[in-house]
Amino acid sequence: MDTVDVLVVGAGPTGCMLAGEVALAGRSVVVLDKHEAPSPLSRAFGVHARTMEALDTRGLADELRSTGTASPGLALWRGAEVNLTRLPSPFPYLLVTPQVNVDTLLEKRARNHGADVVRGATVTKLWQHEDGVVVRATTASGEREWKASYVVGADGVRSTVRDLVGQPFPGEVLLKSIVLADAYLGDPPASIVTVDAAEDCFAFLAPFGDGWFRVIVWDRRFEDDPAFQPSEAMVRDVLTRATGTDFGLREIRWLSRFQSDERQVESYRTGRVFLAGDAAHVHSPAGGQGMNTGIQDALNLGWKLAAVLRGADPAVLDTYQSERHPVGKLVLRSSGATIRLMTARSRAARAFRRVVLPFLLGREKVARKAAGMFSGVGISYGRGLVGSRAADVQLRDGRLFEALRRGGFVLVLENDAASVTAPIPTAHRLDGGPALLVRPDGYLAWAGSSASGDWRAALDRWTK
Repeated sequence: MDTVDVLVVGAGPTGCMLAGEVALAGRSVVVLDKHEAPSPLSRAFGVHARTMEALDTRGLADELRSTGTASPGLALWRGAEVNLTRLPSPFPYLLVTPQVNVDTLLEKRARNHGADVVRGATVTKLWQHEDGVVVRATTASGEREWKASYVVGADGVRSTVRDLVGQPFPGEVLLKSIVLADAYLGDPPASIVTVDAAEDCFAFLAPFGDGWFRVIVWDRRFEDDPAFQPSEAMVRDVLTRATGTDFGLREIRWLSRFQSDERQVESYRTGRVFLAGDAAHVHSPAGGQGMNTGIQDALNLGWKLAAVLRGADPAVLDTYQSERHPVGKLVLRSSGATIRLMTARSRAARAFRRVVLPFLLGREKVARKAAGMFSGVGISYGRGLVGSRAADVQLRDGRLFEALRRGGFVLVLENDAASVTAPIPTAHRLDGGPALLVRPDGYLAWAGSSASGDWRAALDRWTK
């Protein structure tokens, strides 16, 4: 039996992000995935601003940025718009890039930091003990077992780990016949994500670049047809009915149908086993938040696992549930409301979509809140400054996001404050404001006067 600090099931973006975090902290981690090779398919298509910030704190944002197209916002229903260019972020856009690029980048990073990614390994059993978890998997070389201090199920909607720990996945089926396509458009819309709907269908377009778009369409007529198979003609028809044009569709290189569910487990933790990403929550594709939420789950949990393995209070791990479960619930609620508006039957709902929503999004406060919610920039783990996302403040010798690349806490001192002796990196900010203790995931653990020394108690809370 092999022994490891953390065993992750699922080598998608959530699993590899988490493995990279654990390995960055110097802990051993194994990732098991049932597929023999990475999937070339790309269900997800967009990386939001908060996820780009997280990737920047690990030195990955520039490389990913080079693979996609920056969309400045979302055009909704021929008049409503969510403008992302005013986001208080170094990444005021939605990066449209196939998920395979994110997968490749995060798996490479996990391996480079020492994670062992084992492919062709199908998990069959799991036992929890007081001091660890035993996982059995079928591999090409036969049955293998690992004993881990902690296990993370990042194995998707049909999570084996979730089933093995007996976690229900309550919720409902939203839509049964959503169609995904990668299409070349000869007369494309501007480089902005476009959403529109008619009485019985909707269409969604996001630009990959060079004329290629991720297209998502749905037609009510096929919703309860078990024999329905998507086709280029169907995509063209729905585009025309929903938006008024087929945008000169010339070619489709990939076409798929999927069912959209809305579900969330009640507890992200069962003893020493945690669930993250689609294994913990799944929702409609409206807003493109699925992959982003999973990556941010992983960023939240990864450093906490490493801290507890180094000797921090195990109660630190309970904050994963208290911080991330509400976020998952918010994403279900917002994406669910969006998809229900897109598929509304009643005249009143369609009138709201056509008239009232553009008016509301034209108001700065509403527009700012909508942009913050979809992008993740508005997510906070507290009601005040502590628990909020740290901005990329300018330091005397660089940026905060660069200082976070070691994966640990950072103490940011006031510009005129005396230097302090600390067990973590410290830096002076250039502008005014209080001193900040920033967590490895880029959220504030404390703010105040560095001279008070209160940051030490805040640091101890997370590390001892």
